[in-house]
Amino acid sequence: MQPQHALSINLTSTKEGKRLLCLLSASLASLLLFILSFSCRLPSPLSSRPRLQSNPPIPFREPSSASASTTPPPPSLAYFISGSNGDGDRVLRLLHAVYHPKNRYLLHLDSSASQDQRERLALAVQSVPVFKAAGNVDVMGKPDTVNPRGSTVVSATLHGAAIMLRYLEEWDWFINLSASDYPLITQDDLLHLLSFVPRELNFIQHTSHIGWKEYRKLKPIIVDPGLYLLSKSDVFYGTQRRDMPNAYKFFTGSAFAILSRKFIEYCILGMDNLPRTLLMYYTNVPASHECYFHTVACNAEEFKRTIVNENLQFAAWDSPLKSTYRMLELVDLDNMTKSGAAFAQSFKRDDAVLDKIDEVVLNRQSGKVVPGAWCIGKGRDPCVVWGDADILKPGAGARRVERLLIKSLANETFHSMQCLSE
Repeated sequence: MQPQHALSINLTSTKEGKRLLCLLSASLASLLLFILSFSCRLPSPLSSRPRLQSNPPIPFREPSSASASTTPPPPSLAYFISGSNGDGDRVLRLLHAVYHPKNRYLLHLDSSASQDQRERLALAVQSVPVFKAAGNVDVMGKPDTVNPRGSTVVSATLHGAAIMLRYLEEWDWFINLSASDYPLITQDDLLHLLSFVPRELNFIQHTSHIGWKEYRKLKPIIVDPGLYLLSKSDVFYGTQRRDMPNAYKFFTGSAFAILSRKFIEYCILGMDNLPRTLLMYYTNVPASHECYFHTVACNAEEFKRTIVNENLQFAAWDSPLKSTYRMLELVDLDNMTKSGAAFAQSFKRDDAVLDKIDEVVLNRQSGKVVPGAWCIGKGRDPCVVWGDADILKPGAGARRVERLLIKSLANETFHSMQCLSE
């Protein structure tokens, strides 16, 4: 059964939709001015090549001239979602929460999980009609060992990014999520906002103020057995400490980042040897995922001016030293939403706060994807019938993140907060 055109959600066809788009477009004027002043060249719009299989089980409405968007073409995001032993259900829930047909998804259960868990995750993905029809979700069959105390997190992240560069086309930003992360806005919100942003930008929260990390994380020499053993083992420390290098400046910050495709290509395929030099050094640095991309970007002339010192993620520290993040709970929900962040970390498995985010923030039902303008069906699951994925319906979440973006990209803060040396 083909979907009726009357069911198609087009923001330009209703008074409410026009008002919402006008509000967002007006308040994003400063972003557009920033784009005009940005020195990098904007990429051409994404190809409209169909991503569906030849005989999709879900009806597909071809885009029409009447549904053309008045905003810039939306980008495509490459999500690398990682989990560990027993995290298959958490990864699947997170996938439902961040799903959109325009994006690409690669799911990874590390080597501590059994092959049976990976196979069950792959079967669960294939059992969801929209995932199967769009063909934009894959599961890694050969796992990597991941130890957040060592350097294997960077290795696994680069591996996932390399796969997405090699096999998945037409994406603009790379986002690495853990099974304990969760979104605070819909993908319609996020894609709409990123439509107004130069696609060369990298959202990396960073600082050169190393402080106590110099003694505890940069001078120690560690060995991560995950680089050479099949079984997962904890890192061990050498007896000596090394001097700080002077060939490049160190930067550290949050492990979460939103990285441009161009920067990912530079790290993996670039002819400049800086990414490989730093990768060799960070092999023996504790928790190198909190430093590697930050240091590469801030020491590369091509990318140091493309960094936004804001990663759009909410996190709460467990102590004034800011050594580790604490688990978020229901009492944190108000602060999370008011922060303007697009994502948050970290959550306990199936915590009540996740159900509350689904209910009041994402409007997501259990076992279903977050509905967007591309969902044009009726009933409990409107995404059973879907249409033009380029049509977006931004809501309250977009307005929250918009304020944070405008503040981060303002002329008086954007360049002044980049790669400062202290």
